[in-house]
Amino acid sequence: MLPNFDHMLNALIAAPSISSNTPSLDRSNLAVLEHLGNWMEDLGFATELMPLPDAPHKANLIATLGQGEGGLVLAGHTDTVPVDESKWDSDPFLVMEKDDHLHGLGTCDMKGFFPIALEAASAFSAGQLKKPLTIVATSDEESSMAGARHLLACGKPRADYAIIGEPTGLMPVYAHKGIAFISIILQGSSGHSSNPELGNNALDSMHRVMGELISFRQNLAKQFCNPAFDIQMPTLNLGCLHAGDNPNRICSKAELQIDLRLLPGMDTAEIIQVLETQIQRIIEPCGTTLTLNTHYPPVPPFSTDLSGDLVKNLAAWSGHAPGTVAFGTEGHFLQSLGMQTVVFGPGSIDQAHQPNEFLARDQIGPTEQILRKAIARYCIG
Repeated sequence: MLPNFDHMLNALIAAPSISSNTPSLDRSNLAVLEHLGNWMEDLGFATELMPLPDAPHKANLIATLGQGEGGLVLAGHTDTVPVDESKWDSDPFLVMEKDDHLHGLGTCDMKGFFPIALEAASAFSAGQLKKPLTIVATSDEESSMAGARHLLACGKPRADYAIIGEPTGLMPVYAHKGIAFISIILQGSSGHSSNPELGNNALDSMHRVMGELISFRQNLAKQFCNPAFDIQMPTLNLGCLHAGDNPNRICSKAELQIDLRLLPGMDTAEIIQVLETQIQRIIEPCGTTLTLNTHYPPVPPFSTDLSGDLVKNLAAWSGHAPGTVAFGTEGHFLQSLGMQTVVFGPGSIDQAHQPNEFLARDQIGPTEQILRKAIARYCIG
């Protein structure tokens, strides 16, 4: 009764579900959830739609096959990043196959995971399962992670194990860095540029702040190191600067946006507080005022026990040793619900967020086989 993989993937890609902090780009994910919900119900899953409290056009979907406690969760997000169609060689909302690569927005990150998970689930009936199989589809992972935060706030789903199907090339990922996007806003006062005394130049103050940030970054690298990561230290990227409006006017306001990625074990709130205190100190002689905002609540670092049963089994079944990544996922939120969580899925992060994004067809079969093994082990035993 389940459509084939290509049919399901085409339907999901054709339903735009961009999440963005820019309202004009942001789209609903309900059409994606409708497809998934129909297919899951055809397989005998009980489904629950969870609209987000502050955004009813966005929702999560929790689908459960079988009864009881424990079991396995297969999780993924339904949203994509924004797209510049002019940079694509094909329509990003239509799947185009070339050289066994399935191109389309979200094929890799990460709509392609859902048809694979459904095909794996279709091999089992509710009567076979001693513990439930749950499939979770979230919203807004690419922007605020509002969907995963809503799951945590509601305290569900509950299970023993969770696989998040982000593109890892079938490497079991047991840890990743946290992410915080931060705006540093300095307010001075404007005036005619012919006389600096007529105003207070926010760009002059921002120059001091940028030097302090570079020193702060260097100090973090000296204090914290994790050799399990390719980039072993925390990172702080000076991403973009917006300031002033004319060369002959003293700049009254400057905003610097930074990307801060911290290692597992680091306290994000504490680090940001230290950073804010140091910036405040460095600008005090300038007379400018500071506002420091996070674009949304930071995503904490994630780490699970390397010797855990799920990590070891996924490594054995895939033939890939466990590893770490620098990109963020919903791992912290599912782990906080009490599940042993591993990030593991088809495709490469190198293709994600890129024009002509693709999922290689040779990743589909192995992923399905591994997910079937995981369902058999954790839902049947």
